[in-house]
Amino acid sequence: MSIETTPFEIKFSERLQSLPPYLFVEIDRARREAIAAGRDIINLGVGDPDQRTHQVIIDAMKKAVEDVNNHHYPFDAGVPQLRVEIAKWFKNRFAVELEPQTEIYPLIGSKEGIAHLPLGIINPGDKVVLTEPAYPAYQAAVTFAGGKIQYLPLKASHGFLPKIEDIESLKNVKAIFVCYPNNPTAATADKKFYQDLVAVCKSKGIIIVSDLAYSEVYYDGIKPPSILEVEGAKDIAIEFHSFSKTYFMTGWRLGWACGNPKLVSALAKVKSNCDSGVFNAIQYAGIAALNMDPRAIEDMRVEYQTRRDALINGLRAVGWKIDPPQAAFYVWAKLPSKFNDSMSTAKTFLEQADIVVTPGIGFGKSGEGYVRMSLTLPTDRIHEAVARLAKIL
Repeated sequence: MSIETTPFEIKFSERLQSLPPYLFVEIDRARREAIAAGRDIINLGVGDPDQRTHQVIIDAMKKAVEDVNNHHYPFDAGVPQLRVEIAKWFKNRFAVELEPQTEIYPLIGSKEGIAHLPLGIINPGDKVVLTEPAYPAYQAAVTFAGGKIQYLPLKASHGFLPKIEDIESLKNVKAIFVCYPNNPTAATADKKFYQDLVAVCKSKGIIIVSDLAYSEVYYDGIKPPSILEVEGAKDIAIEFHSFSKTYFMTGWRLGWACGNPKLVSALAKVKSNCDSGVFNAIQYAGIAALNMDPRAIEDMRVEYQTRRDALINGLRAVGWKIDPPQAAFYVWAKLPSKFNDSMSTAKTFLEQADIVVTPGIGFGKSGEGYVRMSLTLPTDRIHEAVARLAKIL
């Protein structure tokens, strides 16, 4: 006896269908296709540090891997010593006391924590404000939690900072995401901005989610502050930090969240149902990173500043006027006058100059009219990129 079956189609969920293709995956696909065709591609797209992870970190990892005690499930809350070392580092860097048990939580990279947090604090339909242009992961995190996104455009005329009066006018908002030093604009925020932001958000009951992944990539000695330096910020704010950019550890996947204990606890509860924590050996590598000679971090900043100046000065010399960033390893550049939109500009750069840049539109509608270029290439390759662009600008 034959059984007739009705063909069916497996479909993605509506929340997944509502997301645009992940920007960096699409860029990397185009890059790989060009390389496969035998072309010499200069990748100014994804911000992945090109330098080797410091040897002291690698050595700590090797030692920890050999320890059989690290071959089991890790502690959800992390190796206690890691949280203690994070608290020491934070006190030294920002003059802020953090309680290791309740105000710090290790993450499998800060992106993972940002993705999980909304599941612990956002109910379906809750309004969440995202500044725009923005790191695409914020949109996905809020969407997966069922939140309703309201975008707050960032303008060059205001230093790519949201206007406090615009935040004051918001109604029925559960949370707001901010990122300074900013990805993609490389804009920075000072303590006064955070003081005003904390004041208005406390008055309106808005949770602040601060992404400080680029805290140690800054120039001219101007250190970006933490929002937790502001009195009262711990009442409403949680901040995300990353080992990736500071210590050349992007592939290691290690970061932490800190701040308001209840927000940290909400994130911890979500994570306990989704993963089993960070591999202990990586946590011990993180401890080694936090205790590194600070001169190595300063060398990183000097290198990025050299690259920044090479790119900015080179492009200015061929007529592309760009303001140098004060932090992060990105250059946010307004399109040259002969180009109309960021996607076609990126396409032209790839097709005619074998250069990958990130179109601004990929960071939201407010990013149109710009491209983002990363400084994660040796200076000689940056000079080569400038020479190539000079031929088509």
